[in-house]
Amino acid sequence: MAHPKSRISKQRKRKRRTHYKTPVPQVATCKVTGEKHLMHRAYEVDGDLYYKGRVLIKGDVEDME
Repeated sequence: MAHPKSRISKQRKRKRRTHYKTPVPQVATCKVTGEKHLMHRAYEVDGDLYYKGRVLIKGDVEDME
C-alpha cells in the first residue's frame, strides 16, 4: 500500500492548486426570445419556461378582472 514518506504541508498543497480556475460560463442567446441564458439549461421568460427555444411549461395566466 502506498504511503507518503513525508507529509505535504497545507501551504505547499494550496500553492499547487492555485492554478485550478473556474472556466467562464458559456452564454447563449435564444433565437426565439432573444434572451441570454446558460447553455444546456432551461430559462424563464415572462413566466414561461423555455429550453432549446421551445416552451416546456406555460406560466400562470392570471385574470386581469
